[in-house]
Amino acid sequence: MAIAATISVHLTTPARRSLSSFTSSFRSSSSFFSLQMDTLKSITTSIRNPKFRVISASSIRIEAPEEASPASFLDRKESGFLHFVKYHGLGNDFILVDNRDSMEPRITPEQAVKLCDRNFGIGADGVIFAMPGINGTDYTMRIFNSDGSEPEMCGNGVRCFARYIAELDSLHGKQSFTIHTGAGLIVPEIQEDGKVRVDMGEPILKALDVPTKLPANKDQSVVKSRLEVDGVTWNVTCVSMGNPHCVTFGTAGNQVCVFLKAYLM
Repeated sequence: MAIAATISVHLTTPARRSLSSFTSSFRSSSSFFSLQMDTLKSITTSIRNPKFRVISASSIRIEAPEEASPASFLDRKESGFLHFVKYHGLGNDFILVDNRDSMEPRITPEQAVKLCDRNFGIGADGVIFAMPGINGTDYTMRIFNSDGSEPEMCGNGVRCFARYIAELDSLHGKQSFTIHTGAGLIVPEIQEDGKVRVDMGEPILKALDVPTKLPANKDQSVVKSRLEVDGVTWNVTCVSMGNPHCVTFGTAGNQVCVFLKAYLM
């Protein structure tokens, strides 16, 4: 599931950045869940660095922009502005940036951290860049996490990436294309109903290849291994689908009930 918002963000030098003319137009496609905010069309705010403090938030006028369309936002290329679209996949939200004219990301990891800040920035789990393809692929995808680190790939992120490309290139109906990522080749498929299907490949379970520092306990893999966190012992399995995951289906013994009770009270 995904929701897109197109916003213009003004960025100056890394030493001093500003966000101005913060114009947002929310929309949802047939494959997305409906956004029940018919009155919310355009929000204009002024935000400035170093802490992205909102300068004027006491009164915000909400009105429909004249002659505005989704394509008009995607086509804007003013110098000094970062234009992006906000998507989420299963609650994993990203800032998508059209970077197809360069292999150099438009913003630095440090700027990504500030943009992803949910209190003083835009708020996101990461920034995704749509870049030119290499080695015969159609596109390249890079991601900066909200902490500034760069993962190899993200399953929810690549689905958002696919929807973004469909918007940028005005693709309709069933489509597929190739994407170069840090985890290798990914081929997403956009279905007739607009949903995105991605073959993530075979999971990596070998502990050294995940990688994980937990000792292998089964065929060089970490499977249902015991891991203690804050006095609670969890059964965990380590796996990589392009980036490392620690998966758990519950705690050892009856501690899961104690854990749930503690958080519900």
